Amino acid sequence: MNKPFESTRPYTDLVGRVLIAVIFLLSGWSKIAGYAGTQAYMQSAGVPGALLPVVILVELAGGVAIVAGLYTRLTALILAGFSIVAALLFHNGPDLIQHIMFLKNLGLAGGFLFLVANGAGRLSVDHALQRA
Repeated sequence: MNKPFESTRPYTDLVGRVLIAVIFLLSGWSKIAGYAGTQAYMQSAGVPGALLPVVILVELAGGVAIVAGLYTRLTALILAGFSIVAALLFHNGPDLIQHIMFLKNLGLAGGFLFLVANGAGRLSVDHALQRA
């Protein structure tokens, strides 16, 4: 017996990966475009600005890997940790906007943990490599 929604699972897995990754792809590009401002913001939060290239690499490479479904479980674990650390370092303020951003980061971490548990699905590089 076919479970409800099972026939759409490969597509919902793919769309879900794209949706969770797009924020990292856009954020990585915006950090390149506003490099000096981002570096100053990091330093104001007590994070060395010299780490900005690593942050950009994690966001862009991680986002691309999640969309492609390449090394999904490991990448998702890294991005879950990254999201939690970013929440604690940059969005732990008392105002409502910071509180919402904090919860957004925790929600992203939760989504990534689902990818850690379930993998990328059938429409992914991981799946293609397993079949080869």
